[in-house]
Amino acid sequence: MQASLTIEATRLRLLSALAGLGMIVASLITIDHYYLANFPESIYEGTFCDISAFFNCDSSAFSVLADLGGVPLGYFGMALGLLVMLGAIFPSAAFERTNKTLSLLNVVGVVFLLIFSIFYLKSLCLYCVLFYLFGIFSFVLFWRYGIDRDQPGIAFRWLRPSPKLLLTAGLVTLAGAHGFAQYTEARSEAQSGGVAARVVTEFYNLERVDWPSYISPFWTARATEEFEDAPIRIVEYGDLLCSDCLYLYEQLKRLKPEFEGTLNIAFQFFPLEAECNDVVEKDLHPGACDVSLMAIYDEDKFLEIHNEVFENFRQARYSREWQAELARRYGVEAALTDSATMAHLQRMIETGEEYEKTHEEYSHGIRSTPTMIINNRMIIGTLPYEQLRAIFQALVDEAEGEGRFIENWVDE
Repeated sequence: MQASLTIEATRLRLLSALAGLGMIVASLITIDHYYLANFPESIYEGTFCDISAFFNCDSSAFSVLADLGGVPLGYFGMALGLLVMLGAIFPSAAFERTNKTLSLLNVVGVVFLLIFSIFYLKSLCLYCVLFYLFGIFSFVLFWRYGIDRDQPGIAFRWLRPSPKLLLTAGLVTLAGAHGFAQYTEARSEAQSGGVAARVVTEFYNLERVDWPSYISPFWTARATEEFEDAPIRIVEYGDLLCSDCLYLYEQLKRLKPEFEGTLNIAFQFFPLEAECNDVVEKDLHPGACDVSLMAIYDEDKFLEIHNEVFENFRQARYSREWQAELARRYGVEAALTDSATMAHLQRMIETGEEYEKTHEEYSHGIRSTPTMIINNRMIIGTLPYEQLRAIFQALVDEAEGEGRFIENWVDE
């Protein structure tokens, strides 16, 4: 009988089934994270930079390849894992040849995504790595033990799928993809409906906290001269080289025109780099201290530098040459050695110690970015546009004394 991975040897079939199961589990985890990051259903599910600059799943969840037409990329990995499992449970030569072809295509995709993550996103999602490992393991099994392994040429060894099985699997996968696309659309629509109403309720149920003893003079939105006089008041603990802060920047950029004249936002510098911030034991965002110093050196130039960094985030985060050119262009090279600027940065960072600790491992209450204090209520992480808009509208209505029902705070 022809040598095979799944038709005869029970041990090899078990290994193939385990590889498929691993791909399914890893894919389900990535799908779950995709929805939590992009469509949180609670104020407590917001994303924030807290692990590492490199090992960061949020970069993948927000990337251009996170989904295809609203279908999380992990869905296709899950479908492939299911085929591998089914091929081990119900073995046949046609099934094995089909899965062998798909395993080759999958490993090519894995290599592409790995290169994309490392060299473009400059980060790696550990959930994705788990899938990569199981996907490569499955490929190695087919390469080492799979059917037709002694045939001459790549086409005879790898490219002999069953058209019938391939068509069936393709149609089922497309049907499932359509279901996921509809689910994604429903999650998106819910952000400005019931989810937004729930988030507003959760926001008002948060315990009130004091403002920091020193509020940053570096504002990204100003409605009034005095910070306390605006209907919406935000102290944003942020890091200019934090990918989740970039996400918040993009949401606030959309919201500022809508709430013009009602919004004060103070950017409270909190770079996640050990060089200037003792909350972090390692450099989560190398260069964040220097970029922060550049931004606060001249208050009149702060907003331009703040915006330029976020608008050119990849260069700002990963190119020291770009950072040096930024300093030269704005004439703030002296910021890196100016003692008054360093002291000013420390003054803002140290206000993080004033809040109740959120984790035993950290000395500060503020330990991650972004962390927002909105009208004396703290939100750790960021939220989608629809949810932030609902909170902002509720605060404006409250200031105007309209006393509207929560259901009317959204989708005007």
